[in-house]
Amino acid sequence: MKIDKKVLFVAELSANHNQSLDRAMEILESVARAGASAVKLQTYTPETMTLPISSEGFVVGKESSLWQGKRLFDLYAEAMTPWEWHRPLFDRVIELGMIPFSSPFDNSAVDFLEGLDCPIYKIASFELVDLPLIAYAAATGKPMIISTGMGTLQEIADAVDAAREGGCADITLLKTTSSYPALPIHSNLMTMVEMANIFNVKVGISDHTLGIGASVAAVTLGASVVEKHVTLSRSDGGVDSEFSMEPSEFENLVKEAEVARQSVGKVSFGPSLGDESSLAFRRSLYVSRNVNAGDKVSPENVRAVRPGFGMPVKMFASVTGMRFSTDLMAGTPLSFSNLK
Repeated sequence: MKIDKKVLFVAELSANHNQSLDRAMEILESVARAGASAVKLQTYTPETMTLPISSEGFVVGKESSLWQGKRLFDLYAEAMTPWEWHRPLFDRVIELGMIPFSSPFDNSAVDFLEGLDCPIYKIASFELVDLPLIAYAAATGKPMIISTGMGTLQEIADAVDAAREGGCADITLLKTTSSYPALPIHSNLMTMVEMANIFNVKVGISDHTLGIGASVAAVTLGASVVEKHVTLSRSDGGVDSEFSMEPSEFENLVKEAEVARQSVGKVSFGPSLGDESSLAFRRSLYVSRNVNAGDKVSPENVRAVRPGFGMPVKMFASVTGMRFSTDLMAGTPLSFSNLK
């Protein structure tokens, strides 16, 4: 496996703006300084996500420690990014040298984002099974990033088929654990490698774990996209703050993931480009005490020592018993030229 392409580091704004456009702009500036390649928004309204009712199923239950007891409608109202913010946010992301894109959650969001010339469409993990939405976004011909979340192999295959049949030729599948926060032991990143093999697509990770370990590991396995939720400070609170990265952490992720990417390299035996000078510190055969011409080579007068300018150590048995052809001082590198 050779990994030679740089990684797209996506900072997920999500709900961490806490309903302040100024705060959202500050997050954009902080992630730009931290090395983000792109910023992703989410484009929905409470009405496009759910119904404004409080019956069973429409209130978050015990399955969520973060949002338990909240009505879905109210949660999405609190978390949504106002659509009128999208244009200034997109413009600022571009000014900062990053790529802006978004996750649409219904067809009206795709239409709206097309008006902003959104360059990429991200399908959230919970929308993996919304094949009509995937087909509608794919019809734009834009690249698509699809989070697989809880998807079975068949559900992922259906989503990929819907995207391809809809007109998308550039698909990236993200391994996602759809719990918030997620535990590293549940990441199962080898699934990402298998998806690349099965579907012949680029792969990456949408990482909800705390810290950078899972994302760095994903890069060593070939991830071309790493997505993380980002906030200014977890202590500021907010819907997604508990599992979001602070800018300094995101910066560390970018640096360490790039180290990991470069470190994977290729299969290579023998000295690397940086090793040549170190060859001098290998052991080799040296005269260990003064000898006269005609003396026999023996363990008493030849030893394997550092540095490495003498005869290879593996030759010691072959030269033992040969005679020196001249007088030599201790510290002389042994070679066939001074033996007979």
